[in-house]
Amino acid sequence: MEGRADANLPMVRQAHHERCYTGPYFLMCRKAETCLEDGVVDAELELAYRTCREITRREARNFYYAFLTLPAAQRRAICVVYAFCRFCDDSVDAVRSPDEKLAALDTLRESLALAYSGGGKDHSSAPYPANDSRPIFLALADVAHRYGIPQEYFDEVIAGVQADLVKDHYQSFEELRRYCYQVASVVGLICIQIFGYSEPEARERAVDLGLAMQLTNIARDVAEDLTLGRVYIPQDELSRFGYSEEELKAGVVNPAFINLMQFQAQRARDYFSSGFQLLHYLPPSSRPCPAVMGQLYRRLLDHIEASGYDVLHRRVSLSTGEKLRVMARTWLRARLLPSPR
Repeated sequence: MEGRADANLPMVRQAHHERCYTGPYFLMCRKAETCLEDGVVDAELELAYRTCREITRREARNFYYAFLTLPAAQRRAICVVYAFCRFCDDSVDAVRSPDEKLAALDTLRESLALAYSGGGKDHSSAPYPANDSRPIFLALADVAHRYGIPQEYFDEVIAGVQADLVKDHYQSFEELRRYCYQVASVVGLICIQIFGYSEPEARERAVDLGLAMQLTNIARDVAEDLTLGRVYIPQDELSRFGYSEEELKAGVVNPAFINLMQFQAQRARDYFSSGFQLLHYLPPSSRPCPAVMGQLYRRLLDHIEASGYDVLHRRVSLSTGEKLRVMARTWLRARLLPSPR
């Protein structure tokens, strides 16, 4: 099966972890993610996973509700992925000048390469950064090794962060789609390596679900992005609908703007329709996580439409109660979906 967890582990180690994850042994091995071949828990690696979990619990917001639906081993792995993505964002926020920000990303790339060069092996002497990022890269190396995640996926995440430093307008949807792939779709590709999947078609569907969620983000955050000098709505679409950037800056909500935003929302809905087909290709235990994430963002899109597309004067959000209701309704439905024929 493509995307199968532990596909690249040595046979002895793989057999041990299959017992941890799937058999009665799991009841005794609560820390299966950090067991070595002889069943001994790696203390530093366990602490690294715990650090990533705390980062996710503190920062993940909408995503954390979805992560709660995963089995323990996958949930811990996903928290590592989230912590890495968060660290990429925080690395550039921690410095001020453009040159310093780009240098921070170069350091990230070097740390990622080091993690992959030592991942899954004896990491006690691995040259990870001796700072707050060490636990993240230590856990990331382990997750990448266990689930066969290509390094290029994480490189794309870093490239997406860099895109926000060097580009603030997009001429066409083709340009915007590339950006959305880097900041959202590739994270979906990472996640399905952890979830496991049955057909190559799953990758295309994961890309589309990521596009749908990022396009929803863009529609919701038009006003906030504008304060940062960023306009993600493609320039050629502004022109096509007869709406100018000057009107956008002035907060004008007129028929042209409403038509423009209806077009953005419909495109996101089309990608949701395709992206939700991903669920059919995942194991039942993994389906609720992407289902909940997607439904939370689709609910945001519903709220945008219900507001008359006025995203310039208030930021649409979901209450905690609504998030919990979405999670509860979606969990069972996702598990009972049939596999594709």
